[in-house]
Amino acid sequence: MYTPSIFSNNFFDDFMNFSFPDVEKTLYGKHAAHMMSTDLKETENGYEMSIDLPGFKKDEVTAHLKDGYLIVSAEKGLDKDEKAEDGKYLHRERYAGSMSRSYYVGKGVTEEDIHAKYENGILTLQIPKDEKKPVDEKKYISIEG
Repeated sequence: MYTPSIFSNNFFDDFMNFSFPDVEKTLYGKHAAHMMSTDLKETENGYEMSIDLPGFKKDEVTAHLKDGYLIVSAEKGLDKDEKAEDGKYLHRERYAGSMSRSYYVGKGVTEEDIHAKYENGILTLQIPKDEKKPVDEKKYISIEG
């Protein structure tokens, strides 16, 4: 049976779960993997990557390289002691947490090579292609006799 992708494999269990999110869980709970939706487009000079990060501010998003992987992280914090302007909160579902995703870009790519822009909840990165270096032909050592 085919179910739409918005439902997980255990739809009934998810449907019957009436508990509220735990503050200790990561942002968006078990559905966080679906939140950093990514589009990758090949361009003439490299790749253009667009990552959806709705609800995050620019200073809550980071990107860095480690061992050829581009690691994009987003972290959101809410002040638990925040007072409502008019009245008091009876229920709050927004909570603090973080999410992260990594993409292999190649060991030849440096931080200076990548250009990033964050606008309207979308992080766009311009990444050059990791050029394959030509393999040197075998050179032999001369052995004197």
